[in-house]
Amino acid sequence: MTGPQRPQRERVVLAQRRGARRVRTRTEVVEQTDLGAALIGGLIRAQLGLALRLGFVVVAGFGALPLLFGIDAIASATVLGVRLPWLILGLLAFPLLYAVGRVYVRLAQRNEDDFLELAGD
Repeated sequence: MTGPQRPQRERVVLAQRRGARRVRTRTEVVEQTDLGAALIGGLIRAQLGLALRLGFVVVAGFGALPLLFGIDAIASATVLGVRLPWLILGLLAFPLLYAVGRVYVRLAQRNEDDFLELAGD
């Protein structure tokens, strides 16, 4: 004597994809097809744009220092026996470069994570 028969399982799909090929992005990147080249080119452009933007911030920041030091009140001011321009260069330059470096690494990693997420689909 057997129990009640279970109904056969049926796969429910929201939309049938007939004739549409599934894009395998990771394979496209590895095989260096046109799509893979476009994806890698997008990553390179994103990294280059990030580097140029942050480089501009550094150049603008340090490029403004001679203009700042050209002001007589700042150029001749002394703090604890040290001229103010030397304090600005010694105490503000390196933390600024360190902060820009940290921001670059964080944003570059975010770009790479976005690329890997896209390539993993």
